Amino acid sequence: MPELERIIRTEYSDLMQKSYIDYAMSVIVSRALPDARDGLKPVQRRTLYDMSELGIRSDRPYRKSARIVGDTMGKYHPHGDSSIYDCLVVMAQDFKKSLPLVDGHGNFGNIEGDGAAAMRYTEARLAPFTEDAFLADLDKDVVDFVPNFDETEKEPSVLPVKVPNFLINGSEGIAVGMATATPPHNLGEIIDAEIAYLDDPEISVRDLMRYVKGPDFPTGGIVVNADELPAVYATGTGKIRIRGRVEIEKGKGGHKNVVITEIPYTMIGAGIGKFLSDVAALSESKLTNDIVDITNQSSKEGIRIVIELKKDADAENFRNLLYKKTRLEDTFGVNMLAIRDGRPETLDLKSAIACSADFQYELARRKFTNLLSREQKRREIQEGLIKACNVIDLVIEIIRGSKDRAMSKDCLVNGNTEGIRFRSRESAVMAAQLLFTEAQADAILDMRLYKLSGLELQALIKEHEETVANIYYYEDILEQRESMTRVIVKELKDIRKKYAVPRRTEIVQAEEVVVKPREVAEEEVIFLMDRFGYARVVDTGTFERNQEAIYAEQRFVLRVKNTGRVCLFTEEGLLHTIRVSDLPSGKLRDKGVPVDNVSNFVSSKESIVFAASQSELNLYRLIFVTRNAMMKVVDGGEFDVSRRTVAATALGEGDTVLSVAVLTDQVNVILQSKKGMFLKFPVEQIPEKKKGAVGVRGMKLDAGDELEAVYYATALDSPTITWRDRPLSLGHLKLANRDGKGTKQR
Repeated sequence: MPELERIIRTEYSDLMQKSYIDYAMSVIVSRALPDARDGLKPVQRRTLYDMSELGIRSDRPYRKSARIVGDTMGKYHPHGDSSIYDCLVVMAQDFKKSLPLVDGHGNFGNIEGDGAAAMRYTEARLAPFTEDAFLADLDKDVVDFVPNFDETEKEPSVLPVKVPNFLINGSEGIAVGMATATPPHNLGEIIDAEIAYLDDPEISVRDLMRYVKGPDFPTGGIVVNADELPAVYATGTGKIRIRGRVEIEKGKGGHKNVVITEIPYTMIGAGIGKFLSDVAALSESKLTNDIVDITNQSSKEGIRIVIELKKDADAENFRNLLYKKTRLEDTFGVNMLAIRDGRPETLDLKSAIACSADFQYELARRKFTNLLSREQKRREIQEGLIKACNVIDLVIEIIRGSKDRAMSKDCLVNGNTEGIRFRSRESAVMAAQLLFTEAQADAILDMRLYKLSGLELQALIKEHEETVANIYYYEDILEQRESMTRVIVKELKDIRKKYAVPRRTEIVQAEEVVVKPREVAEEEVIFLMDRFGYARVVDTGTFERNQEAIYAEQRFVLRVKNTGRVCLFTEEGLLHTIRVSDLPSGKLRDKGVPVDNVSNFVSSKESIVFAASQSELNLYRLIFVTRNAMMKVVDGGEFDVSRRTVAATALGEGDTVLSVAVLTDQVNVILQSKKGMFLKFPVEQIPEKKKGAVGVRGMKLDAGDELEAVYYATALDSPTITWRDRPLSLGHLKLANRDGKGTKQR
């Protein structure tokens, strides 16, 4: 009979959920987040291990990066060559890593964002620091080895790193639903903190910060929120504010030069080009008129960006302007997330150091257990050889009297003398009492005759004494935690002495920069905004000469002061304000800038229904009408706010603002619904409310109906509209009261 199919029914949503969780955990654990023990992501660990296996050490010639990448991908990391090469490049860049783990030869990119050359052109080898602190004990069985992806090779589950690399070199990575961002730190400070923790495991984070002053970025710079660092290190999350280092020099002809010599860590790469563009934009947006020239004189020796200012410029104020308006002052968002015990966990400073310290104890335990076992085996053999030398004549007699090696070994180990020819009965009796171990017997049978010389015997006895001393030393380390701690501390001090460098980032508590406002003569200008959301200002003379074209092409045209603000009211009930000084001033045909760039308005999500000068709003009241026919009058003074965005009105669920109008000489209001209902009533029936109120109902709407238009009539004039292809005079509509159903117009 044919085999019956077995169908397992399951919910599709359950299957998708399980599959996504499996995928997410795979990315989190196996790709994006570092291990808290060695501070390495899997691709970094595999690349370094492969370089070690290939013998590409610091004292040997460089090897092609393509060779390293190909071998790593084929053996350990089957996720594409680009991820491996990118990892190799970053580990070789001294402007990204406090202590580079790879010694690169060739073009490995630069701090200004130029990428590395193709892997076939560059070469690399391990850095000495990596050999000493990451790979030194890999041959001593101190870490577990696991099968690779196709189970044809073995790879270490973690490298035996002797320092808290998670903190020293930092880490950045994006997983599924989480991300890690750990700033780099100074090697010497971190080692001092770990030694302090080893001496006192109860030490607090604040006491650890006596050693760890803060992050130490390879690009230098100045951390300016020192008071907030204790909270960052106590929680493992927070924000670090970094400023570039700026010097003011005398230039030619009495000019002043503002020179940037260090940049924030977050500006590495394309950020420098963006910074130069932002500085140029300061002049274009008229935030400053002091810039004469900008030159980027950076080289391999370091960063040097020179901004030449006018003779009478206030250089200090301009420096503050750079901090305020460009990324020369930036924020590094800290989230010290790492894999600990197989799970992602946010670590504070003490937890990160404790995790490294616990790992050091585990490495030391396995290392000295392995060394002890080796020394015990050596002692066993040495004692056997010394014993054999004392009865060498008997041993030779056993070997000469035996038929083969097996018979000799059986006699030496088990005392079996059967079949062996001895010179005397006493020799046979003595041979039966030797009882060597199997390892000793093999060593005796393999021993060469020159070992019987007096000097060789003395050397063997001295070697045995050293082995016994080593055994006592290793046993003391394994039995006494204090002894193991001393060994770990000594290794840490040796690494610090050899590789520690002075701190590069300054830690201070600085006040927020204040930019003195540029004195501008107040004058009237014309605010223009087209239907695409591009805004600008023109002078009144240009407006007077081109009024007809301006009104035809622009959606909003307002007379404003160049020192004032423009208010934009949106369908979503929000008020966005724009400083007129933030808008470009130019010719009539200039395009302007999107209002998104100078306010919190988001054109893809919001729609503007009304615009007005903020100064003029103080003189009037505004009428708000929503699509669900809610209405109110609000005093314009309530919109005299300094914040860029506030709520202009409260809205019911699903409701939006249809119209905002200035209340001047209007007598009647006419509401028109989509279904053709018209309601006309006096404006005085609309109550005045606060901007946070919803308002009152202006018209009863049928199910599925909403307001489509709002019209106003004055005492002298009523509008005439086109309704269904024919004119409709709204003055002929019957006057009713608010909250009526209105009349149907066919």
